[in-house]
Amino acid sequence: MNTKINEILQEIESVIVGKNEIVEKILMAILAQGHVLMEDVPGVGKTTTAMAFAKVLGLETRRVQFTSDTVPSDIIGFSVYDKKADEFVYKPGAIMTNLLLADEINRTSSKTQSALLEAMEERQVTVDGLTRPLPVPFIVLATQNPVGSAGTQSLPNSQLDRFLIRLHMGYPDIKSQIAIMQDRHHANPLDSVEPVTDIEKLKSLIQAAEQVHMADEVYTYTAELVEATRHQELVRLGVSPRGALAMCRAAKATAFLEGRDYVTPDDVAAVFPDVCAHRLMLDAKARLHEISAEQILGEILDQTARPDTPHFSAR
Repeated sequence: MNTKINEILQEIESVIVGKNEIVEKILMAILAQGHVLMEDVPGVGKTTTAMAFAKVLGLETRRVQFTSDTVPSDIIGFSVYDKKADEFVYKPGAIMTNLLLADEINRTSSKTQSALLEAMEERQVTVDGLTRPLPVPFIVLATQNPVGSAGTQSLPNSQLDRFLIRLHMGYPDIKSQIAIMQDRHHANPLDSVEPVTDIEKLKSLIQAAEQVHMADEVYTYTAELVEATRHQELVRLGVSPRGALAMCRAAKATAFLEGRDYVTPDDVAAVFPDVCAHRLMLDAKARLHEISAEQILGEILDQTARPDTPHFSAR
C-alpha cells in the first residue's frame, strides 16, 4: 500500500473506531473522484466520519445542514447588483469548495436537491446563464437518515445515480463502543486530527489511481454484471451506463489501494454491491417479500462467471 495512503487511513481510523472497512471505501471513492452517500440512523458517526476526512485530506471544506428551508441559492450561489460597479456580481454558494459535507440531504426539498445535479456530474454550476467551474477536486460527502424518519423524503433516482457509492455505517461492536465512550468522555476526537496531505498530493494520488490498467476481460466481466441487473424479474430499472463507468473507476481505485497497477475481477466484484445497490429500482413484489437490492446483486455475482485468466496486468 502507498505510504501516504497508509498515513491517511491511520489518522482517520484513530478517530473512527471499528469502522476500518467503511473508511477504506470512502477513501476509495475519493480517489475515484466519486461522491459518497452515507445512510443510517442518527448518532452512528456519519457526520464525524465526513469531518475527519475533510481535516485529514487538508481540503477546503464547507458544511451545509439541509433543512426544509434550505434554498438552491444557498448551495450554488446567486448574483446581486453592485451599484458602484453597475453590474451583477456573483456571490459563491457553499458548493464552491473541495469537499462539501451535505448533512441530512434528504431533509430538504426536491428543488434544492436538484441544484446539486449539475455540480455532481459536470463539476460546474450555472447561475443566471453563466457557467462556473468548481474547484478540483470536488467531492460531496452526503449523509441521510433512513427514509421514514421524521421530516425525510426519498432522494430521486437521478440524484442517487450521481453518488458513486452508498454506505451504511451500522452500530459499533461492544469493544469499539467501550473505546468510544472512554475516549470521548472528556474531549472531541476531531480536535486531535491533523492533516497528513494536501490538495496537490491528493491530485497526484487521484491521477495514479486513474492510470491503473483494466484488461479487456475485466471490462467484459463488468459489462456482464451490469447487463444482468437489467434482466432481473424483481428489478424495474437496472444499472445505467453511468453506473457501469462508476464501477470501472471504483475498481481501479480499489486496486490502487491494494498496491496494484491493474484491476482483477475480484476488485470489480468487491465494489459491485456498494456501487450498484442504490441504482436499482425494485418492483413492488421485491418490497412485498422484503428482498433487498444487495440480495439480488449477490445472486448476480454468484451466477456470473469470473474470468480465469491468471494475469490482468498490462502486457
